[in-house]
Amino acid sequence: MVDIKRKPFNEGELESLCKIIADTNYGLTGSQIEYYLRATGIVDIDPTNTKWKRLYNALVHRQNETQAGNCVLAFIAKSLAPSRFVGNSDFYRTLLERINTVLLFHGLEFQEDGKFHNVKIASTLSEAEIRASKLKEIIANRKLHSHLLKFCRAELLQNNYFHAVLEATKSIASMIREKTSFTSDGAALIDEAFSGDNPVLKINSFQTESEKSEQKGFVNLAKGLFGTFRNPTAHSAKIEWSMSEEDAIDLFTLASYVLRRIEKSS
Repeated sequence: MVDIKRKPFNEGELESLCKIIADTNYGLTGSQIEYYLRATGIVDIDPTNTKWKRLYNALVHRQNETQAGNCVLAFIAKSLAPSRFVGNSDFYRTLLERINTVLLFHGLEFQEDGKFHNVKIASTLSEAEIRASKLKEIIANRKLHSHLLKFCRAELLQNNYFHAVLEATKSIASMIREKTSFTSDGAALIDEAFSGDNPVLKINSFQTESEKSEQKGFVNLAKGLFGTFRNPTAHSAKIEWSMSEEDAIDLFTLASYVLRRIEKSS
């Protein structure tokens, strides 16, 4: 992929890539920048500058010489080789997501196999952010309820599962309040809207024993959703409560199902 002459990266794209690669908290050290520049045959023209500016100046100088973005791709391939991140795969995926948000504007994606792959060119920043995140790609494919996405879109763009979970459960309470004008919350709101011999909201015709049983099951499901996911996130510090990507996807799917049943309730 790097052997093919690639379009140069513009100033903003190159600056973003260099800031990601040379980030003070998790990026390359100064000595690593020096090593990988040398390994890719790029002259380190400004070694005393701050890390990202040092890298930027070296890459932009080489780009101007060659009128191609190959030097940038070569540096990424060397410095982000998968073997460097053994035992730190979650961090590696997050790093690739940020890198790929920029690369998508060039129709490229650097994947965990350590190779660049041709993909459809992104036309907007939102599109690039969504496509770069595998979680958001899965969520898009599942066609989750728009009411849920309205509540937690910002958190998903930041891969902030902790607060996305909280916002997802808030979306359920919000829809119930819109349909009933009730002001309670959590399990109390679920009971107020869906419980009793003649519920305010019914997910079916509520005539047969089977339908009444389904209604009760839905009440338990919705209350369980609040108890399992909302209460821990609302009362625990983020550092004390973690959620995997797989659990987040399952939660959003379950919350979307609950929202669809609420939306269709009468």
